[in-house]
Amino acid sequence: IRNIITCTSLADIAILMIASPQGESEAGISEDDQTRDYALLSFTLGVKQMIVCINKMDEKTVDYSEERYNEMPKELKDHLKGVSYNPTKISMIPTFGLNGDNMLERLLNLARYKDPILIEALDS
Repeated sequence: IRNIITCTSLADIAILMIASPQGESEAGISEDDQTRDYALLSFTLGVKQMIVCINKMDEKTVDYSEERYNEMPKELKDHLKGVSYNPTKISMIPTFGLNGDNMLERLLNLARYKDPILIEALDS
């Protein structure tokens, strides 16, 4: 935990990775999960900018579903607002981390997603 605190205190921006499959994301933002703790720790240590990557968009139950992507940001933004982040300033980026889709290059399976990908969000 000491390394987490040290690294977080030096950060300018936090990237929170949330799994998109049903059940995984809900468990990730429950009251007892570490996601809430990490978000609170980041904010408390002065990291005021947050990017959320909604990962595993390729998983077979999600299958790049726009509906699943659209329902997750609302839950997450409400959750992050509870630890003092401004939800209007949080980028929500659908990703597939194994191939780096929407991290460095735009994902063709999510062509309807027009907001910045991860590298663009980090540059802004």
